[in-house]
Amino acid sequence: MDEHLPLKGIRVLELGTLLAGPFSGRLLGDFGAEVIKIEAPDKVDPLRDWGGKKEDVGLWWPIQSRNKKSITLNLRVTEGQKIFKELVQESDIIIENFRPGTMEKWNLSYEELSQINPRIIMARTSGYGQTGPYKDRAGFGSVGEAMGGIRYVTGFPDRPPSRIGISIGDTLAALFATIGILTALNERHTSGRGQIVDTAIYESVFSVMESLVPDYLLANYVRERMGNILPNVAPSNIYYTKDETYIVIGANSDSVFKRLCKAMGNSSLCDHPKFNSHIARGENQHELDSIIEKWTKENESKVILELLHEYGVPSGLIYSIEDIVKDPHYKEREMIIEKNHPKLGKFPMPGVVPKLSRTPGEVRKVGAETVGKDNEDIYQRLLNYDDDQLSIYKSNKVI
Repeated sequence: MDEHLPLKGIRVLELGTLLAGPFSGRLLGDFGAEVIKIEAPDKVDPLRDWGGKKEDVGLWWPIQSRNKKSITLNLRVTEGQKIFKELVQESDIIIENFRPGTMEKWNLSYEELSQINPRIIMARTSGYGQTGPYKDRAGFGSVGEAMGGIRYVTGFPDRPPSRIGISIGDTLAALFATIGILTALNERHTSGRGQIVDTAIYESVFSVMESLVPDYLLANYVRERMGNILPNVAPSNIYYTKDETYIVIGANSDSVFKRLCKAMGNSSLCDHPKFNSHIARGENQHELDSIIEKWTKENESKVILELLHEYGVPSGLIYSIEDIVKDPHYKEREMIIEKNHPKLGKFPMPGVVPKLSRTPGEVRKVGAETVGKDNEDIYQRLLNYDDDQLSIYKSNKVI
């Protein structure tokens, strides 16, 4: 079934817990990598209990751990470390998101593992990276978001900094780690050697913070919280409508703004000195937003959106999850899919991103409900352990 998948033949050992590391594993698994999720036999990934619950099943785990195999292994003991090194010999990638120094404490440093397998790539995601004065600090995604700058600019100016409603710091770190992994895989074709992919959560957040650095260092400007607008980018806001809902309109480029003016029946607006250029609109964005919202308040959202779509003006409702699951575009793009869950039956989840035209990714199964479900498959097929060896390791709490 997975013959077409572009990462078929790549084996990943996933050691991380919760979000950043496992999300990288999920992305690689979606495109065919054999991802082996390793949990301690006495301390499983807390994500198993996260999210809403149905029939005592955590609803986050089946998504985050989809397409992965589940084994147990105690890396805190010598026997477990020995087994892990055997797995490294048969693998391409290690994903871990522990505090720096943890792998070294377990005698599993990259230097040692690369002696066993010079082609191994180790993706290391942490709050502050593997070097620097903060490297030993505990670092969750929330702190990375704060120190990366995104929390400072999120929210309204008359209120304290806010958070985005998802774990964006962890997700950004996972995306950058995955880019690093794929880049290292490609480079390995030339050198034949693996390397470390060092991803810090705060740096992953900071890297998407647009022009904050030159704004401050060259123009002495500090971007503050601005609510639903971007400073000096207009019109780009939410607007209240006659049927008491909000729509988003983004028409800040000159050509799109002209189309918006035509849709509003106010073509002369785009020639007004206050609004006839990007800079002018930015300087007068509050006045411009008031003019646009006066128009939207006179019409229902459906009428406005149909008109804006007709004129080619980017616009849309602010979707709740209820809106998303009902939307035909999501359905056509296979962005909400269903896979069988052994306890819950059909289990809905987000589809695969991005879409590849010739070798698309796919979700083949939900995350393993049973801890260590694939112990026999991995240890017997991959390492040729027999039943007696597995029994001894299990009785010694190594697996």
